[in-house]
Amino acid sequence: MRIAMVSEHASPLAALGGVDAGGQNVYVARLTEELARRGHDVTVYTRRDSAELPDRVPLPGGAVVEHVPAGPPEVISKDDMFEHMPAFGAYLARVWHRERPDVVHAHFWMSGMASLLGAGPHGVPVVQTFHALGTVKRRHQGREDTSPRERIGIERQIARTCDRVLATCTDEVHELAAMGVSPRQVSVVPCGVDATHFHPGADLATAPARRQRHRLLSCGRLVRRKGYDRAIRALTRVPHTELLVAGGPPPGLLRTEPEARRLLGLAEAEGVADRVRLLGAVDPARMPALMRSADLVLCTPTYEPFGIVPLEAMACAVPVVATDVGGHRDSVADGRTGRLVPEGDPAALAAAVRDLLGSDRTRRRYGTAGRERVLARFTWRRVAHGAEQVYRRAAAGQAVGSEVA
Repeated sequence: MRIAMVSEHASPLAALGGVDAGGQNVYVARLTEELARRGHDVTVYTRRDSAELPDRVPLPGGAVVEHVPAGPPEVISKDDMFEHMPAFGAYLARVWHRERPDVVHAHFWMSGMASLLGAGPHGVPVVQTFHALGTVKRRHQGREDTSPRERIGIERQIARTCDRVLATCTDEVHELAAMGVSPRQVSVVPCGVDATHFHPGADLATAPARRQRHRLLSCGRLVRRKGYDRAIRALTRVPHTELLVAGGPPPGLLRTEPEARRLLGLAEAEGVADRVRLLGAVDPARMPALMRSADLVLCTPTYEPFGIVPLEAMACAVPVVATDVGGHRDSVADGRTGRLVPEGDPAALAAAVRDLLGSDRTRRRYGTAGRERVLARFTWRRVAHGAEQVYRRAAAGQAVGSEVA
């Protein structure tokens, strides 16, 4: 199949850890790579954010990234890209007039907007993955939500207009239903993890030396919604334990990062500054060893559309303690591969952590079960197979019942 991936702000070429670079970049990159490996012709369309970028960049697996001229060729926040989506869509329409794809897979709501504009004149089916819904963001962030005010209405229109919504977790199906989207219009295909890169045999020599008896690890983008403050507050109830936070800018720039300063100030105020370390950006090659060096991986966001970090930890056979939100409910098997705790309850988080730190045997059992769960459900090969089935049926104009890959 000729597959067009549209990812307006999350390029598979972007460095991870920035404000707008995270799990969606990984998802697009790895799904593209796996689909190309399966013999598909894949082009990823992403917005040009530098005048120095070539028009097209070949990826190692055979796919191509095409940089779309839409707005100024410079880095802008994704919230400021909305006004440039008509130009993005017009570009896609011109390109697809010359070479029509069999199916379009749009990532994020603005990509869906541009994809429908580009695909409409040519009758190309569009599969939509939202990655995060505006209704959920508005509910949790309230007045701090910086999304364009049009977002929720456009998302509803996209979900009702596209050929198929490909959701990343079952929780999203319920959110879409509340927006008036029938579950029969939605397929659930989860996120994946590279289980050959993230594995239990990672060399611990590259991990930072321990300073306490136990180690907790949190990682991801250094933004408020990731809930690192909850982990710091929980640490006050967990003695002889250190917390490492991986993510954000390079270590030398951490002191200039507002969220880093906030977290360090909180650790100082809570009396645990000597047990909290912000690592900044970590080389992806070192992440498996860093995860293996931890007794537990904490994933404590206020909301999480899918969550790749729990899968990475489970692939490394490390138990996860996660907030009971969004995609965590699909990835973490409560009481088997980790624990799910109420969001916004540091006491419950601390109790779960203390319980698991108190039993080496339980942690080993959870770790083994986590690795087995990843291999059974969350490899990129499995994810690509699920997406491929949705593409084929959409291209054939077939109705697809709500399903889980």
